[in-house]
Amino acid sequence: MSNDTRHTRVKPAKGAALSSLKVPEYKVLWWGGLFSFMAVQMQFLLRGLLAWDLTESEAALGQVYLCFGLSMLIATPLGGVAADRLPKRAVLVGSQAVIACAALGMGVAVVTGREQFWMLLLAAVAQGGSFGFFGPARTSFTRDLVGREQLGNAISLTMLSMNGTRIIAPSMAGALAGVAIVGIGNTYLLAGLFSVAALIMMLRLPNVAPASASKRNPFLDIADGVRYVAARPPLRRLVVSSLFVIMFGFNYVAFMPSLIIGDFGLGKGSVGLMSTASAVGAVAAFAPVASRADSPVARLMMIVAGFGFGIGVMLLGLAPNLWVAMLITAGIGIMTNAYQSLSNTLALAMSDELHQGRVQSLMQLSFAGFGMAAAPLGILAEIIGLRTTFAVMGAVALVAMGAYVALEALAGQGIRAAAYVDPGDPIVDVLSPTQPNPTQPVGQTGKIDSMRST
Repeated sequence: MSNDTRHTRVKPAKGAALSSLKVPEYKVLWWGGLFSFMAVQMQFLLRGLLAWDLTESEAALGQVYLCFGLSMLIATPLGGVAADRLPKRAVLVGSQAVIACAALGMGVAVVTGREQFWMLLLAAVAQGGSFGFFGPARTSFTRDLVGREQLGNAISLTMLSMNGTRIIAPSMAGALAGVAIVGIGNTYLLAGLFSVAALIMMLRLPNVAPASASKRNPFLDIADGVRYVAARPPLRRLVVSSLFVIMFGFNYVAFMPSLIIGDFGLGKGSVGLMSTASAVGAVAAFAPVASRADSPVARLMMIVAGFGFGIGVMLLGLAPNLWVAMLITAGIGIMTNAYQSLSNTLALAMSDELHQGRVQSLMQLSFAGFGMAAAPLGILAEIIGLRTTFAVMGAVALVAMGAYVALEALAGQGIRAAAYVDPGDPIVDVLSPTQPNPTQPVGQTGKIDSMRST
């Protein structure tokens, strides 16, 4: 038997940058995410450093991210189904436990001197698969906890925790990895401890009943999620364009060790500095994005950020030294934060409660694509040069954004249209100018208002 536990959600002043943290349950989720992202950002850099140490090959760097991406590609659609059909707390706890074990296992292997390249590939597979479940559950849980009216603000706060840790984590990981007494192995163990702290926070989350009680074949639910997106042209355009922007543009991160160590001839600590520069830019973008993420200008801001992201990646390929590269990377950080925050907010706002996990899984397939694209891009970099490959990555992101804007214009969409729509309308072209009062959020309820503990 289940007991109904009623919660009254705090409704802060509109536009307050930190307003969602006044919701106690979301605050727990946010702190858990902070620890998790700290561990993730450390491992992201450590994975590249260890792969470079073991192979000194750009193609090998790509292989590591390919394993991550393939695993995430397979797991993410199933993760979307799990987020819709299972208690989200259970999904988060299980996936976070696997992430922690992978980090601790790699740390033990390196400390004992038994690390091999195949172990790195195996850890990438484990973490990629876990993220395929973690991402959709965490993002859709956000809407359950704060409701639709604070959704953009909460997503922006999530991006703040992600990018804020990028200021500290990569620099700390790079510095510690470069110190002989600590090294990559002990730094991996530290990342594992952050993952354990995240796991403890996830255990404190409320046990919200799943949106769907479906027991049918999960692959049928995946197909239903794809049909749901395909039947809604604005949502379809957003998902497809985001896939290409992130899949190619974000790959600049995977080749940072090659650019800094290989091209600039600098040490591991400088790789951390580059990641920090990107994170500083992303954090600088937080306040303006968070305060406007639930406003009618959100989609216009997303479009501008997407174009800026592609241009920044192209310019990075022209950077003559570390300091210019850091300046460009800070700009990329601003654009990346704005684009990711706003595109995820818009996708959730267009989705009904029964499909939000699967919609988010499709949005997050872009990161699986990012991992998969790293391998061919690594081979391409060895053929035409790393800097030319940066230009190719940025150009693809620009083409994807250009196609998105062109298709929106052909559909009669105004780029300043509001984010909020009626997700129950099955086929309507969402954000259509024919909708009454497009700036008024609809469905301003979250499952936190009628949360059930089982």
